[in-house]
Amino acid sequence: MRIRNHRHRRRISVVTGALLVAIAIAIAACTTQSSTSGSATSSPAESSSGDSSQGDSSQGNSASTDPAPTAASSGTSPGTSGTPTRSATVGPDDKYYVSIGDSYAAGYQPSGPDDGGTTSNGFAYQLATRSRSTSTPLQLVNFACSGVTSTALVTTKGCEAGALGPGAPSYAGRTQAAAAIEFLSTQRSRIGLVTVVIGGNDVKDCVTAASPQKCIEGAIPVLRRNLEPLLAAIRTAVGSAVPIVGLTYPDVFLGDALKGTSASITLAERSLLLFKDYLNPALNLLYAAHGATFLDITAATGAYGDVTQRVEVAPYGSIPRPIAQICTLTFYCQYGDIHPRTVGYQLIAESISHVVFK
Repeated sequence: MRIRNHRHRRRISVVTGALLVAIAIAIAACTTQSSTSGSATSSPAESSSGDSSQGDSSQGNSASTDPAPTAASSGTSPGTSGTPTRSATVGPDDKYYVSIGDSYAAGYQPSGPDDGGTTSNGFAYQLATRSRSTSTPLQLVNFACSGVTSTALVTTKGCEAGALGPGAPSYAGRTQAAAAIEFLSTQRSRIGLVTVVIGGNDVKDCVTAASPQKCIEGAIPVLRRNLEPLLAAIRTAVGSAVPIVGLTYPDVFLGDALKGTSASITLAERSLLLFKDYLNPALNLLYAAHGATFLDITAATGAYGDVTQRVEVAPYGSIPRPIAQICTLTFYCQYGDIHPRTVGYQLIAESISHVVFK
């Protein structure tokens, strides 16, 4: 399975190239303002922009409005068997929603620059809650483990309690992949949905690598080797009718352009190319090969948006909308943390909901 031919890998697409040039020009224009207002790790309190996707539920509030990480109940409780304890809000005939992946699936959020934990604000928890108002109520069983690569997902046994999502089943002595497949197989008739988000930890260091292209071209085959058999096993376990949804990530590294240095703008440019031309096409092919739906969260969070549209985001002033989206949907501009705010996880949950709850 090839992603791009060698010649294409060395070529920036016209659309991507135009976007990068526009970002560089736009950031240069607001560098002076941002340098006097605060650094790129300050809290970005966004003003009203007329876009309902911006910010948290109360427009104009800063990142501090996000709830602190708490181990809230999600309708499951830890256990050695991997079988959830039924919540009072879940009916006896409800289907299971199985979440597989890394910290995005586990619902991680920072509570400060150097601290944080998994929360029930994650997209999997929000999606399970949303399902209760549909004709397909789902009970979440979340096997995700913060920090895993695709290799760790299929080879590392167990997951530290602090890395599991709230209410997640324990699977000590088994890999996440094995535990999830066992559950899917034994509960085959009651599986309603499977989501998978993995690969971010495989490629994140490529953005800052000496040769990003060489790094990503080495990482993609590893991701493919790990994900191919996992997706095949999931499809075999659940049958052809159960929806499997695969996800990618926001391009948080666009936020580095706010620093206004040539190095930071170069890093933002690299990240856009890695998502658009490498990681996302590879994931799309992998999921499609197993009858799964791929959701491009990079696009959904505005990375390829119109940079001529500007949004007021404190303390940076007027900045291109794609970068503003990163500041308002994730903690990257505030803490340098790659994880979504609650509103960012909400956007992901809504994207899945549009596919599953038609």
